[in-house]
Amino acid sequence: MTIRDYVMAMMHVGVAQLKARLSEYLRRVRGGAEVTVLDRETPIARIVPVTGDTPPLSVRHPRRGAPPPGRVPLPRPLPLPVDVVTLLLEERQGER
Repeated sequence: MTIRDYVMAMMHVGVAQLKARLSEYLRRVRGGAEVTVLDRETPIARIVPVTGDTPPLSVRHPRRGAPPPGRVPLPRPLPLPVDVVTLLLEERQGER
């Protein structure tokens, strides 16, 4: 792929390797490389360098009257016709 008048090969990396060597891949991205993250040969994400047109991140304070994070009310459970825990156990047992 050609970017800004120079040729750059896009890197592909699996999730496990990215986790094991994250600092190395972030150094490469800082240097201008793009990294495509694969989950079992399927591309799931791309890590690209931040450009000048990317707005900076900002942290804002919560609105007045907002409850603290530990006191935010949870939504009501959905009425499901199946037991989610049973489905989860069945799925996990199938992998063994």
